[in-house]
Parts: sequence; structure tokens; C-alpha cells
Amino acid sequence: MTTTLAGTARPRRFATVRHSAVLAQRSLLKTTRNPGPIMNGVVTPALFMILFLYLFGRPVAGSTGEYLQYLFPGILVMGAGLAGMISTGSAINLDLKNGVTDRFRSLPISRTAPLLGSVTADVLRYLIAVSILFVIGIPLGFRIQGSIPAALGATGLAILFGFCLSWVTVFIGVIVKSAEAVLAFSFIAFLPLQLGSSLASPTDTLPGWLKAWADINPVTHVMDACRALLNGTPDAGSIGRTLLWSAVLFVVFCPLAVRAYGRQE
Repeated sequence: MTTTLAGTARPRRFATVRHSAVLAQRSLLKTTRNPGPIMNGVVTPALFMILFLYLFGRPVAGSTGEYLQYLFPGILVMGAGLAGMISTGSAINLDLKNGVTDRFRSLPISRTAPLLGSVTADVLRYLIAVSILFVIGIPLGFRIQGSIPAALGATGLAILFGFCLSWVTVFIGVIVKSAEAVLAFSFIAFLPLQLGSSLASPTDTLPGWLKAWADINPVTHVMDACRALLNGTPDAGSIGRTLLWSAVLFVVFCPLAVRAYGRQE
């Protein structure tokens, strides 16, 4: 009797998931040695929070305490976006240019595992950045006025949007030539998205041309949704628009990034 061995080997289940998890650990270890990306995701929003609080607190809201209740949710969204927006694109670009990606491709792992691992590690970076911002905001006077589930929902929305937005910089990190170019393009995208929004004041108070942009800016919807949840006035409309924009960013830029990454030689 002849036993046929060919075709009996089964592909290992969830191999891509396991490979991505291992490479996510690698990405987090790099962060412990170089915490710069997380610091950028915390220090920059914290500086904006302190500057805006004492520059615009009394003119906009009459007191810094009331203004902080308005400002902090926007700062939270800014922090979640920055923590991954800068680190992922630059790290992937450096791996491509330094030959690390070629080394990964010589291993028996999924070709997309390095990409997925880096993005997965971002989720923990978002969580750390958001937690540190709460630690800074509460001593300044910010108070969660909604329920704990609503506050967790606001945090989840900020992290979800940051995760979907990071695929834009992943795509940029794959197609441009240097990490410096990734940072340049990221900040060009960051400024109008984060600052041309309801971050510092309601859009009704903005000049006409800026209000038109802020009203369609997806970051405005995320900030409004988080603001409403944290202040105890949940708004289903802004939450729905946040989920819709997150889905659009993910559906458009995730396939583009994965395809461009797969074509890199």
C-alpha cells in the first residue's frame, strides 16, 4: 500500500495573525527604546491644551474651567491621531529603506505581517497616549460629566479614528523615498485636519471659509462626538458620522497601503 503524503500538510491556522502579533511586539519593543513617537503624541497635544486654555479660555467660555470641558475632548482626539500618524509611516519607511523588510520576506511568514504588526502595535500606543492625556487633563480641572461607559466610548472612538487615519500615513510611508518625507507629508495633512476643526472653538464662531471646511472635516465630527460623550450629552449624529468616516478611511487606504507594500521589492 502506498501512502500519499503530498497534499496532507495543512496550512497553519491563523498564521498571519500570529506573525503579526510577534512583529507587533517587536514594534512595541522599539517604542520602549525610543519613546519619541508617543511623546510627540502626548507633548504636542498637551502644549496645545495649555496654550489654548490660557489664551482663549476666558474670551471663548468666560473661564478656563468651562473652556477645558470644551477643549479637552478635542485634545484627546489630537493625541490619538498623532501617536500613530507619525510613528507607523516613518517606521515602515525605515524598515523598507534599511533592508529589514527584505529580511522579513526571506522568512516563512506572511508578506503583510510586518505591516499589520506595526499597525496593531499602534493601538496600544493610542491607549498609552490617551491615558497620559487624561492624567494631565484631570489635575487641570477637566471632569468626566457623562457615565463611565460613555467615557470609554469616547476613548474608543478617538482610538478607532486614529487607527483608521494611520492607514493614510502607512500608505505614504510605503510610497515615498524617506522618513523625512513621511513626516513632511504627515504634518501637511495634520495641520488642516486637526486645527481646521472644532478643536479650539465651535465652528459657528469661525470665519465663513474656515467654517465651511470645519463642517465637512471628519476630525470635527470625532471631536464633537467625544465632547458630547464626555460631557454627558451623547449625540448619535456625530457618533454615526465618526463611524462612517472611520470606515471610509479604512476601506480606501488600507487596501492601497497593503497593495503598495506588496509591490515593494
